Amino acid sequence: LQAMSGTEQDWLALRPQEPSPSQCCGSGCKPCIYDVYEKELAQWERAKAMQDKSLLMGKKEQSNNSELNPDTFTAFSVSSVEQLTEDTYQYKFELPGNSSLRLSLGQHIVLRGVVNGLEVQRAYTPISPGNAEGYFEVLIKCYEAGLMSQYIKTWKRGDMVFWRGPFGGFPYRPNKHGELLMLASGTGLAPMIPILRSITDDEEDETFVTLVGCFPTFDKIYLKPLLQDLARYWNIRIFYVLSQETSLEKLPWSYQENTYTGRLNEDLTKTIINSCRRKPFVLICGSSTFNEDMSRYLKAAGIEEKSYFVF
Repeated sequence: LQAMSGTEQDWLALRPQEPSPSQCCGSGCKPCIYDVYEKELAQWERAKAMQDKSLLMGKKEQSNNSELNPDTFTAFSVSSVEQLTEDTYQYKFELPGNSSLRLSLGQHIVLRGVVNGLEVQRAYTPISPGNAEGYFEVLIKCYEAGLMSQYIKTWKRGDMVFWRGPFGGFPYRPNKHGELLMLASGTGLAPMIPILRSITDDEEDETFVTLVGCFPTFDKIYLKPLLQDLARYWNIRIFYVLSQETSLEKLPWSYQENTYTGRLNEDLTKTIINSCRRKPFVLICGSSTFNEDMSRYLKAAGIEEKSYFVF
């Protein structure tokens, strides 16, 4: 009987652990961490029923073959850390050889961190081009009380960080929409950047783009040099909405005519939509409150649900 309970304990030790809610990033990934758990649990139950542990050999939590994979986490090395504002950082990761993540536009990847023994997962959208070779870059805002932020702030060059994916994305096709209107708040800028770059890199793509970036202050606008470069293209317009600035006088003159103070409200949204050259297809990315507000303003401006996409 003793031996029986011993093997019973062995099997229990091998049983996959159900994920805690903190481990789900909430971005609707396929497979979600819960899907992976269900699959592993079924595998464990089958192996236990047949009393054959070799059936579990295929169970891989993380892979070292350095290819991004939606089912398992892969380690990538941090190659540089650049602080952009007081709480936002740009991290560059190495890809072996000249390989590329091969992401579709706006796809996100999921980061796994362990903080105080608790596993946390969050989704981030790389801002580097999907076909960038040998590296990828991620824009991350760190929050004082954020569990994941505490982990991210410890990263230094050479650290190994675990990612899986890619997931989601916006099915963009050149010239499919006459004009794209991008409404981005803070790091919600991330999924817009690869789409903007793909349009400016493709001479055949004549899509007009109006990007509206919402930030607290002028100092907190991310990636200014890149945005300034993009705004020089004939088909790209960029507006800024700064919620904590009261006057435009202190801003460099090149920003004054395309910047608004206060919040992006229903009236301003309508004004911007009316200034578009064609009826736009709208992309939205920000906090859940921002996304809900924008969806409401768009409906008020007569933009139907099938004419916008929320990341």
